[in-house]
Amino acid sequence: MKNKYILLLLFVFWGIHASAQTLAQAKALYEKGQYEKAKPAFKKFVKSQPNNGNYNLWYGVCCLNTGEAEEAIKYLETAVKRRATSGQLFLAQAYNATYRFENAVNTYEDYIAELAKRKRSTTEAEKLLEKSKANLRLLKGVEEVCFIDSFVVDKKDFLEAYKISPESGKLFMYDAYFENSNGTGGTVYETELGNKIYYSELQKDSTLNILSRNKMMDEWGKGSMLPGSINESVNASYPYVLADGITIYYAADGPSSMGGYDIFVTRYNTNADTYLTPENVGMPFNSPYNDYMYVIDEFNNLGWFASDRYQPDGKVCVYVFIPASSKQVYNYESMDKNKLIKLAQLHSIRDTWTDESLVTDARKRLWEIMQEKPETKKHHEFEFVIDDRNTYHYAADFRSPQAKAQFKKYLQLEESYNLQLGKLENMRTQYSRVNQNEKNKMAPAILDLEKRVQQLVTEIDRAAIQVRKLEKQIIK
Repeated sequence: MKNKYILLLLFVFWGIHASAQTLAQAKALYEKGQYEKAKPAFKKFVKSQPNNGNYNLWYGVCCLNTGEAEEAIKYLETAVKRRATSGQLFLAQAYNATYRFENAVNTYEDYIAELAKRKRSTTEAEKLLEKSKANLRLLKGVEEVCFIDSFVVDKKDFLEAYKISPESGKLFMYDAYFENSNGTGGTVYETELGNKIYYSELQKDSTLNILSRNKMMDEWGKGSMLPGSINESVNASYPYVLADGITIYYAADGPSSMGGYDIFVTRYNTNADTYLTPENVGMPFNSPYNDYMYVIDEFNNLGWFASDRYQPDGKVCVYVFIPASSKQVYNYESMDKNKLIKLAQLHSIRDTWTDESLVTDARKRLWEIMQEKPETKKHHEFEFVIDDRNTYHYAADFRSPQAKAQFKKYLQLEESYNLQLGKLENMRTQYSRVNQNEKNKMAPAILDLEKRVQQLVTEIDRAAIQVRKLEKQIIK
């Protein structure tokens, strides 16, 4: 009996000791910034003691730094209630990351008041407060933009997703354009005529700046920094210039950005030989994450930009949208705030579809661009991208019989889409020429056909995904 008690005591002591060790190890990982590794242990402890301020703080910070800002909020709110040290700072950061900028502002103000009471420096906290105030101003001016598609791609090859017309110039990665250079840079934009480039290059102070070069008599001149305040940010990169030759879009991560890289626009003032003060293009293009490489293909009336919001390391999402002729913003005062935040976050591109006909037409243009083949590839039967390393041009390329059969259905859907789209365009043309009585009769049929065309777009997308899924099971 005595031995049983001894064993029980040893077991309890060992359990307490093991738990303490686990907590100590988690705290050590936390202090090193290894939040992903520390998170499981803190989750266990906060579950066992939900009112422990420190456990809530540590787990909340781990969530915040591993892409789960929404999950972090409830734990950090508990940490603040329990007066855990620095709880307000991290809670404000979580609010900011989830677009709850008013909450972020209020929490930063409370945090600054607490620091002042303790006679500690408020300088850094005040900078964060001003950034949240700026973000709130941007939220009050979210632009109405119609996004028609998006592609998740590898960051290192993200430019391959930009299918812009030759009239809009060309895009390159720095290393691909300057193959024999000892320099380091981001991206290169070459004009339609191929006589000027804009590019970002690493400087002696270890920051990226944007430069340009002109081509004279088949020889490139030396690079020169763009004038004005473009390069005053910590890093400036990803330049793109419109056909007018004076409007430039680029990305920078300075004090005027929401977080990481933001997209800016400015115009060249020929009289002063400099660029005007850059403007942040605002939401939904910019976010608390990295947003960059904003491109307007004026020939095809399509726009592109990249963002790493909601993406794992090494991946980015390239969004395609319809450029607006003039900027229109949502009414902040009258709109449901949760709906506005979702639009600002690009929570779902379908939420931006207010005119199905515009979406259909734009997706048709995008489809045609994606199907275009270079001159040297015109003999191919088709071009179908399986993944970053495999593009098929013949039915015999498929290794999976199931994928090949599914691809046949994909082609049938594509053929049906083109047929129905042609009918729709004819009906719209006829509709524009008839009287109101005939229009009333035709309207239901046009609406039904528009729905069918949109349904086919969805079915084509699903079929393509299924083809890739089936084939990749074989080629892994």
